[in-house]
Amino acid sequence: MAREIDEAWIDEAIERYRRVEDLRAEFDRAVSAHTVSVHSPDQSIEVVVTAAGTIVDVRLHGELRHRVPAEFAAEIKAVVVSAAEAARWAREKLHGEVFGSFRTLEGH
Repeated sequence: MAREIDEAWIDEAIERYRRVEDLRAEFDRAVSAHTVSVHSPDQSIEVVVTAAGTIVDVRLHGELRHRVPAEFAAEIKAVVVSAAEAARWAREKLHGEVFGSFRTLEGH
């Protein structure tokens, strides 16, 4: 038995695919451009990370000479881990902003 091809549905599917591709490109640009800054509790270490998770800067503030190297390294690691979590949060927020109004084919 032959089935009719629903050309309107196909056209709508193609348009939605293009829209998803446009939104994906917008999301990728936003994730690469958006940065989050995370600090250690004493504000001596700052890590700047993109929403994509790329560390773009590490800034050290204040006197460092009297810091215990092992403790200082642990603090840096903790701030980097926090920066990764902040990047994930920023990605999720941007995803909601970019794709939030997009409807699926089923949801029209």
